[in-house]
Amino acid sequence: MEQSTHILLLPDDCLYFIFQRLDSSSDRDAFGLTCRRWLRIQSSCRRSLHFQCSFSHRTPASLPQDPISIGYLHLYRVLNRYPRLHSLSLCGCTELPDSGLALLMDYGPRLTSLRLDCCFGISDDGLFSVARGCPSLTDLSLYRCNITDTGLKALSESCLALEDVNLSYCSRVTDAGIRALSRNCRRLRAVNISHCRGINGTGFEGCSRSLAYLEADSCKLDPKGIRAMLSGGGLEYLDISNLTWCIQGHGFAALDTRLASKLTVLNFRVCRHIDDESVARIARGCPSLREWNLALCHEISVVGWESIAMYCCALERLHVNRCRNLCDRGLQALREGCGRLRKLHLGRCCRVSSTAIEVFKLLRGDVVVSDEEVMCIAPR
Repeated sequence: MEQSTHILLLPDDCLYFIFQRLDSSSDRDAFGLTCRRWLRIQSSCRRSLHFQCSFSHRTPASLPQDPISIGYLHLYRVLNRYPRLHSLSLCGCTELPDSGLALLMDYGPRLTSLRLDCCFGISDDGLFSVARGCPSLTDLSLYRCNITDTGLKALSESCLALEDVNLSYCSRVTDAGIRALSRNCRRLRAVNISHCRGINGTGFEGCSRSLAYLEADSCKLDPKGIRAMLSGGGLEYLDISNLTWCIQGHGFAALDTRLASKLTVLNFRVCRHIDDESVARIARGCPSLREWNLALCHEISVVGWESIAMYCCALERLHVNRCRNLCDRGLQALREGCGRLRKLHLGRCCRVSSTAIEVFKLLRGDVVVSDEEVMCIAPR
């Protein structure tokens, strides 16, 4: 008997194998358009999904002008069609209610990444569903969600594998919620608490050594909080920019201990009250520091710049834009020290003469001098 060799007679396992070997998205889409069976195979192989209302830049301006209403039925259809999702982004679904996340209790066990940025309708009730349905989560973003310490505590007790957590602009979260997160989730690698004015940092006391990346822009940190944030001893990146209230001298004492020995990037932009004593402490206590942003730090004088030049032997990138007390003598100290410096962000420093800048460029040809203001680069 003649045996048919029609491709539609191939078993599903073979078709799965063929689909997984397709590199381009256009080929994968064409595969799914062939017939319903092939569409089912394509759907079951999908690992990542972003709704059309998702956005890349987390700013209110990037939200859709007309909020897209994503409800229970929409999510049910999606999760039922793509049962093997590992990554789900609902960013920008501003009308999504807590009830929509209840589906994750049935469809969430495989999820490792969930992004809910600007889902303004999500509160602790929705977070309870995430906690019960997504035990494998490692990456969670709750930017601008209306959650509290209660929801965060429930989450930390169930999602023990969490590594990356974004809580920026979650204004109702305090150190109590952070304490539960840091004590229960011992694999935490990166946490963002920027613009959480109810957090002073003490909730990080006893955090895991795995915590390497911490953003705390515009938080009301105090000296005990800064020490707690460093208590794990593994921190490599620390952003405490826009610390506009006064923490001087002893306030940064924790940065002069072994707890800060692994720090490679410090962002102190607009920390207006950091003084020469603080700078000297940090320069001595952070031998691995490769990048330091001190833009708009007006209280640093010649003594502070000399401390950086003397002790920051590993420093490769330094931001001094708009520092009012950086003068020619301070720039000379940086020129004669910081042997590994490769880029200096220097702009609008009114007390630095053009002659001093030209001398710096002449004698330190290995350093790129730029007047551009940029953010620090996070270590990989």
